[in-house]
Amino acid sequence: MTEAIEIFECGPRDGLQNEKRQIPTAEKIALVDCLSRAGFRRIECASFVSPKWVPQMADSADVLAGITRGEGISYAALTPNMRGYEGAIAAKADEISIFGSASEGFSKANINATIEESLERFKPIMEAARHVDLPVRGYVSCVTDCPYDGKVDPGEVARVAEALFAMGCYEISLGDTIGQATPDSIAKMLLAVRDVVPVHRLAGHYHDTSGRAIDNIDASISLGVKVFDAAVGGLGGCPYAPGAAGNVATERVMEHCERIGIDTGLDANIVQEAAVMARKMRES
Repeated sequence: MTEAIEIFECGPRDGLQNEKRQIPTAEKIALVDCLSRAGFRRIECASFVSPKWVPQMADSADVLAGITRGEGISYAALTPNMRGYEGAIAAKADEISIFGSASEGFSKANINATIEESLERFKPIMEAARHVDLPVRGYVSCVTDCPYDGKVDPGEVARVAEALFAMGCYEISLGDTIGQATPDSIAKMLLAVRDVVPVHRLAGHYHDTSGRAIDNIDASISLGVKVFDAAVGGLGGCPYAPGAAGNVATERVMEHCERIGIDTGLDANIVQEAAVMARKMRES
Protein backbone atom coordinates (compact mmCIF):
# COMPACT_ATOMS: atom_id res chain seq x y z
CA MET A 1 0.00 0.00 0.00
CA THR A 2 1.32 3.44 -0.95
CA GLU A 3 1.89 5.75 2.01
CA ALA A 4 -0.11 8.99 1.84
CA ILE A 5 -0.02 12.46 3.32
CA GLU A 6 -2.35 15.45 3.03
CA ILE A 7 -1.21 18.92 2.02
CA PHE A 8 -3.26 21.65 3.66
CA GLU A 9 -3.14 24.53 1.16
CA CYS A 10 -2.64 27.87 2.90
CA GLY A 11 -1.34 29.98 0.01
CA PRO A 12 -4.46 32.11 -0.51
CA ARG A 13 -4.28 33.19 3.15
CA ASP A 14 -0.87 32.72 4.74
CA GLY A 15 0.82 33.03 1.35
CA LEU A 16 -0.79 36.26 0.23
CA GLN A 17 -1.22 38.10 3.54
CA ASN A 18 2.27 39.62 3.45
CA GLU A 19 2.43 40.60 -0.23
CA LYS A 20 3.08 44.33 -0.72
CA ARG A 21 0.95 44.75 -3.83
CA GLN A 22 -2.75 44.91 -2.97
CA ILE A 23 -3.93 41.90 -4.92
CA PRO A 24 -7.35 42.29 -6.57
CA THR A 25 -10.15 40.16 -5.17
CA ALA A 26 -10.75 38.62 -8.59
CA GLU A 27 -7.18 37.29 -8.68
CA LYS A 28 -7.57 35.71 -5.25
CA ILE A 29 -10.84 34.09 -6.28
CA ALA A 30 -9.27 32.73 -9.48
CA LEU A 31 -6.40 31.21 -7.48
CA VAL A 32 -8.75 29.49 -5.02
CA ASP A 33 -10.92 28.21 -7.87
CA CYS A 34 -7.85 26.75 -9.57
CA LEU A 35 -6.73 25.09 -6.34
CA SER A 36 -10.22 23.69 -5.87
CA ARG A 37 -9.70 21.58 -8.99
CA ALA A 38 -6.39 20.12 -7.80
CA GLY A 39 -7.63 17.64 -5.21
CA PHE A 40 -7.10 19.52 -1.94
CA ARG A 41 -9.49 18.67 0.87
CA ARG A 42 -8.80 21.90 2.78
CA ILE A 43 -7.89 25.37 1.48
CA GLU A 44 -7.29 28.33 3.79
CA CYS A 45 -8.36 31.41 1.87
CA ALA A 46 -9.51 34.07 4.33
CA SER A 47 -8.43 35.91 7.46
CA PHE A 48 -10.81 37.99 9.54
CA VAL A 49 -8.23 40.17 11.21
CA SER A 50 -8.14 43.95 11.44
CA PRO A 51 -7.51 45.44 7.96
CA LYS A 52 -5.38 48.01 9.74
CA TRP A 53 -2.83 45.29 10.54
CA VAL A 54 -3.29 42.98 7.54
CA PRO A 55 -4.79 45.06 4.71
CA GLN A 56 -4.26 42.27 2.17
CA MET A 57 -7.01 40.26 3.89
CA ALA A 58 -9.61 43.05 4.05
CA ASP A 59 -11.62 41.44 1.24
CA SER A 60 -11.86 37.98 2.84
CA ALA A 61 -15.66 38.03 2.92
CA ASP A 62 -15.75 38.91 -0.78
CA VAL A 63 -13.33 36.08 -1.57
CA LEU A 64 -15.47 33.52 0.26
CA ALA A 65 -18.57 34.89 -1.46
CA GLY A 66 -16.98 34.78 -4.90
CA ILE A 67 -15.31 31.38 -5.05
CA THR A 68 -16.89 28.34 -6.65
CA ARG A 69 -16.99 25.90 -3.80
CA GLY A 70 -15.90 22.41 -4.71
CA GLU A 71 -17.74 19.41 -3.30
CA GLY A 72 -16.04 17.96 -0.25
CA ILE A 73 -13.61 20.87 0.16
CA SER A 74 -13.39 22.83 3.41
CA TYR A 75 -12.66 26.54 2.94
CA ALA A 76 -10.95 27.86 6.06
CA ALA A 77 -10.58 31.28 7.67
CA LEU A 78 -8.28 32.60 10.38
CA THR A 79 -10.09 34.22 13.31
CA PRO A 80 -8.09 35.90 16.11
CA ASN A 81 -11.05 37.04 18.21
CA MET A 82 -14.86 37.02 18.47
CA ARG A 83 -15.21 39.79 15.93
CA GLY A 84 -13.22 37.72 13.47
CA TYR A 85 -15.27 34.66 14.33
CA GLU A 86 -18.50 36.53 13.60
CA GLY A 87 -17.09 37.69 10.27
CA ALA A 88 -16.14 34.13 9.33
CA ILE A 89 -19.59 32.84 10.27
CA ALA A 90 -21.28 35.55 8.20
CA ALA A 91 -19.06 34.70 5.23
CA LYS A 92 -19.88 30.99 5.56
CA ALA A 93 -16.38 29.71 6.22
CA ASP A 94 -16.42 25.91 6.53
CA GLU A 95 -13.90 25.93 9.34
CA ILE A 96 -11.85 28.44 11.29
CA SER A 97 -8.38 28.63 12.78
CA ILE A 98 -7.05 30.24 15.94
CA PHE A 99 -3.37 31.03 16.38
CA GLY A 100 -1.18 31.03 19.43
CA SER A 101 2.55 30.91 20.07
CA ALA A 102 4.99 28.82 22.05
CA SER A 103 7.12 31.90 22.73
CA GLU A 104 6.15 34.88 24.86
CA GLY A 105 8.07 37.36 22.71
CA PHE A 106 6.32 36.35 19.51
CA SER A 107 2.92 36.16 21.18
CA LYS A 108 3.24 39.74 22.37
CA ALA A 109 4.47 40.97 18.98
CA ASN A 110 1.94 39.03 16.91
CA ILE A 111 -1.29 39.35 18.91
CA ASN A 112 -0.34 41.78 21.69
CA ALA A 113 -0.98 39.23 24.42
CA THR A 114 0.92 36.81 26.61
CA ILE A 115 0.50 33.12 25.90
CA GLU A 116 -1.93 32.75 28.80
CA GLU A 117 -3.92 35.80 27.70
CA SER A 118 -4.16 34.42 24.17
CA LEU A 119 -5.50 31.10 25.44
CA GLU A 120 -8.15 32.94 27.43
CA ARG A 121 -9.17 34.88 24.31
CA PHE A 122 -9.76 31.65 22.43
CA LYS A 123 -12.24 30.22 24.92
CA PRO A 124 -15.32 32.19 23.79
CA ILE A 125 -14.48 31.43 20.14
CA MET A 126 -14.27 27.71 20.91
CA GLU A 127 -17.51 27.82 22.87
CA ALA A 128 -19.35 29.61 20.06
CA ALA A 129 -17.94 27.26 17.42
CA ARG A 130 -18.99 24.24 19.45
CA HIS A 131 -22.61 25.41 19.47
CA VAL A 132 -22.74 25.50 15.65
CA ASP A 133 -20.55 22.43 15.14
CA LEU A 134 -17.88 24.48 13.33
CA PRO A 135 -14.46 22.78 13.13
CA VAL A 136 -11.58 24.75 14.65
CA ARG A 137 -7.91 24.24 13.80
CA GLY A 138 -5.20 25.49 16.13
CA TYR A 139 -1.87 27.01 15.11
CA VAL A 140 1.20 27.16 17.33
CA SER A 141 3.89 29.56 16.10
CA CYS A 142 7.64 29.46 16.82
CA VAL A 143 7.81 25.77 17.72
CA THR A 144 11.62 25.61 17.64
CA ASP A 145 12.97 29.15 17.27
CA CYS A 146 11.67 32.67 17.96
CA PRO A 147 12.94 35.94 16.45
CA TYR A 148 12.66 37.55 19.89
CA ASP A 149 13.34 34.79 22.44
CA GLY A 150 15.73 32.48 20.59
CA LYS A 151 15.43 28.72 21.07
CA VAL A 152 12.02 27.49 22.22
CA ASP A 153 11.60 24.74 24.81
CA PRO A 154 9.79 21.68 23.33
CA GLY A 155 7.94 21.38 26.62
CA GLU A 156 6.41 24.82 26.12
CA VAL A 157 5.25 23.82 22.63
CA ALA A 158 3.66 20.71 24.11
CA ARG A 159 1.92 22.79 26.79
CA VAL A 160 0.34 25.18 24.29
CA ALA A 161 -0.57 22.41 21.85
CA GLU A 162 -2.19 20.41 24.65
CA ALA A 163 -4.20 23.45 25.77
CA LEU A 164 -5.52 24.07 22.25
CA PHE A 165 -6.37 20.41 21.77
CA ALA A 166 -8.13 20.27 25.13
CA MET A 167 -10.22 23.31 24.12
CA GLY A 168 -11.52 21.38 21.13
CA CYS A 169 -9.21 22.12 18.19
CA TYR A 170 -9.48 19.11 15.89
CA GLU A 171 -5.90 19.53 14.64
CA ILE A 172 -2.81 21.39 15.83
CA SER A 173 -0.52 22.90 13.18
CA LEU A 174 3.04 23.34 14.46
CA GLY A 175 4.80 26.27 12.84
CA ASP A 176 8.50 26.83 12.18
CA THR A 177 7.65 30.50 11.77
CA ILE A 178 11.14 31.82 10.97
CA GLY A 179 12.37 28.79 9.05
CA GLN A 180 15.30 28.01 11.34
CA ALA A 181 14.28 24.51 12.42
CA THR A 182 16.40 21.46 11.70
CA PRO A 183 15.32 17.82 11.50
CA ASP A 184 16.81 17.34 14.95
CA SER A 185 14.97 20.26 16.57
CA ILE A 186 11.73 19.27 14.82
CA ALA A 187 12.09 15.69 16.08
CA LYS A 188 12.71 16.80 19.66
CA MET A 189 9.69 19.08 19.51
CA LEU A 190 7.42 16.41 18.00
CA LEU A 191 8.46 13.80 20.55
CA ALA A 192 7.36 16.20 23.30
CA VAL A 193 4.08 17.14 21.62
CA ARG A 194 3.19 13.53 20.75
CA ASP A 195 3.08 12.77 24.45
CA VAL A 196 0.09 15.09 24.94
CA VAL A 197 -1.63 15.28 21.53
CA PRO A 198 -2.23 12.22 19.31
CA VAL A 199 0.13 12.33 16.36
CA HIS A 200 -2.73 11.92 13.88
CA ARG A 201 -4.03 15.28 15.17
CA LEU A 202 -0.78 17.10 14.36
CA ALA A 203 0.32 18.99 11.24
CA GLY A 204 3.65 20.51 10.26
CA HIS A 205 3.88 24.11 9.02
CA TYR A 206 7.48 24.64 7.95
CA HIS A 207 8.90 27.71 6.29
CA ASP A 208 11.74 27.20 3.85
CA THR A 209 13.77 30.28 4.77
CA SER A 210 16.89 28.19 5.39
CA GLY A 211 16.14 25.56 2.76
CA ARG A 212 15.37 22.78 5.25
CA ALA A 213 11.58 22.52 5.03
CA ILE A 214 11.63 19.29 3.00
CA ASP A 215 14.13 17.69 5.39
CA ASN A 216 11.91 18.74 8.29
CA ILE A 217 8.88 17.21 6.58
CA ASP A 218 10.78 13.94 6.14
CA ALA A 219 11.71 13.95 9.84
CA SER A 220 8.06 14.55 10.73
CA ILE A 221 6.79 11.77 8.47
CA SER A 222 9.19 9.36 10.18
CA LEU A 223 7.52 10.26 13.49
CA GLY A 224 3.99 9.73 12.19
CA VAL A 225 2.85 13.19 11.03
CA LYS A 226 0.74 12.97 7.89
CA VAL A 227 -0.52 16.54 7.32
CA PHE A 228 1.62 19.43 6.13
CA ASP A 229 0.76 23.06 5.42
CA ALA A 230 2.16 24.52 2.22
CA ALA A 231 1.64 27.58 0.02
CA VAL A 232 1.41 27.23 -3.72
CA GLY A 233 4.22 29.13 -5.45
CA GLY A 234 6.10 29.37 -2.14
CA LEU A 235 4.26 32.56 -1.25
CA GLY A 236 4.25 34.11 2.14
CA GLY A 237 6.00 34.63 5.41
CA CYS A 238 5.05 36.50 8.54
CA PRO A 239 4.98 40.28 9.08
CA TYR A 240 6.04 39.75 12.71
CA ALA A 241 9.00 37.48 11.90
CA PRO A 242 11.63 39.58 10.09
CA GLY A 243 13.35 37.75 7.23
CA ALA A 244 11.05 34.74 7.43
CA ALA A 245 9.54 34.97 3.95
CA GLY A 246 8.94 31.66 2.24
CA ASN A 247 6.33 29.09 3.14
CA VAL A 248 7.41 25.78 1.68
CA ALA A 249 5.99 25.57 -1.85
CA THR A 250 3.11 23.16 -2.36
CA GLU A 251 4.54 21.97 -5.66
CA ARG A 252 7.91 21.17 -4.03
CA VAL A 253 6.27 19.09 -1.31
CA MET A 254 4.13 17.30 -3.88
CA GLU A 255 7.07 16.54 -6.18
CA HIS A 256 9.25 15.36 -3.30
CA CYS A 257 6.54 13.04 -2.03
CA GLU A 258 6.02 11.58 -5.49
CA ARG A 259 9.77 10.85 -5.78
CA ILE A 260 9.82 8.89 -2.53
CA GLY A 261 6.56 7.04 -3.15
CA ILE A 262 4.17 9.02 -0.97
CA ASP A 263 0.78 9.91 -2.43
CA THR A 264 -0.66 13.42 -1.98
CA GLY A 265 -3.83 12.86 -4.02
CA LEU A 266 -3.14 16.04 -6.02
CA ASP A 267 -3.26 16.71 -9.74
CA ALA A 268 0.28 17.84 -10.56
CA ASN A 269 -0.72 19.75 -13.68
CA ILE A 270 -3.33 21.83 -11.87
CA VAL A 271 -1.00 22.48 -8.93
CA GLN A 272 1.62 23.77 -11.37
CA GLU A 273 -1.03 25.96 -13.04
CA ALA A 274 -1.89 27.43 -9.64
CA ALA A 275 1.82 27.92 -8.85
CA VAL A 276 2.25 29.98 -12.01
CA MET A 277 -0.75 32.11 -11.03
CA ALA A 278 0.64 32.60 -7.52
CA ARG A 279 4.07 33.64 -8.72
CA LYS A 280 2.56 36.14 -11.14
CA MET A 281 0.71 37.72 -8.24
CA ARG A 282 4.03 38.33 -6.55
CA GLU A 283 5.78 39.55 -9.68
CA SER A 284 3.05 41.95 -10.88
